Amino acid sequence: MNVIRARTAGFCMGVSLALRKLDREVDRAEEKAAQGSPRCRIATFGPIIHNPQVLEAYAGMGVRCLRQVDEVEAGDHVVIRAHGVPQQQEKALRSRDAVVVDATCPKVKKAQLGIEEQCRAGRTLLLFGEAEHPEVRGLLSYAGEGALVFGSVDELEGLPLQPETEYFLAAQTTQDRVAFEVARAWLHERLGHEVPVLETICDATRLRQQEAIDIARKVDAMVVVGGFDSGNTRRLADVAAAQGVFTVHVENESQLPVEQLRGCGIIGLTAGASTPKSIIDATQRFLESL
Repeated sequence: MNVIRARTAGFCMGVSLALRKLDREVDRAEEKAAQGSPRCRIATFGPIIHNPQVLEAYAGMGVRCLRQVDEVEAGDHVVIRAHGVPQQQEKALRSRDAVVVDATCPKVKKAQLGIEEQCRAGRTLLLFGEAEHPEVRGLLSYAGEGALVFGSVDELEGLPLQPETEYFLAAQTTQDRVAFEVARAWLHERLGHEVPVLETICDATRLRQQEAIDIARKVDAMVVVGGFDSGNTRRLADVAAAQGVFTVHVENESQLPVEQLRGCGIIGLTAGASTPKSIIDATQRFLESL
C-alpha cells in the first residue's frame, strides 16, 4: 500500500508548548519528591489537549484533570488547558492558594485579547466556531454582551443581525478558512459594508487544511488520525471528504476499516494538531502493511 503522509501532520506549536509546560511541572514535582519533600499535586484545568492517548499517559503519571474551580486545593500546581478558559474561571483559579501555569496557546490568547480590544471599542462580536467548544467559551468571555456565535453560513443567515450595530468578525483558531471567507462575503452583502475582521484562524490550521485538500485530490482514500473531541481534526476530515474521496477519521490504527481500504492503491494520511507522532507512525506502518 502506498501512503502519502502530510508533512504538517501532528503537534502544532500551541500543543507542543502546552505539553512542555505540563512536563516541566511533572518533572519539578518528581525532583522535589526525590529530595524528600512532599510531592505537590499536579493537575490540568480541563483536558490539556484533545487526545485520549496523551490524556491517559498523563493520568498514569498522576496528573489529575479538574473541571471545577472548587476542586483546586491549596498547594496544587494547575496548568490551564491549551484551548484556554473563560477569564472568570482564570481569575477564580488565581484566587486559590495554588500555582497556576497558563498553557493557553499563544494564538488563542492573542484572539482573546483582540476580541476584548474590539469590544471595548464598542463593537459586537460575530464568532465563527463551535458554541460548546472550550476555546469558544473562553473567547466569548472576552466579548461582553451581545456576542453571537455561528457554526456555519446557514446559522449565520439565521442570526438576528441589527443594521445599526457595529459588528466585527472573528473565528475559533482551528476553523475552516474557506467557510470563514464565505461568511465574511455574506456579511458584506447582508450589511452593505465590509465588516472589520480579526484574523484569528492560525497559519498552522490553514496549512494543514490546504495540505489535506491537496493530498485528498491525489489518493483513493484519506485517513485522518486524531481525537474524536478534536475540532481541528474533525475539520481536516471534513475538508478531505469535501474533495469527493472516501475519508475516515480514527483515533488509532486499530479503528481503521481494513476491508474498505484494502483495495486502495494510494492512501493519504494526515493527523490533527494534538495527535502524537507515535500514533501517526503506527497508523502509517499498518496502512503500508495492507
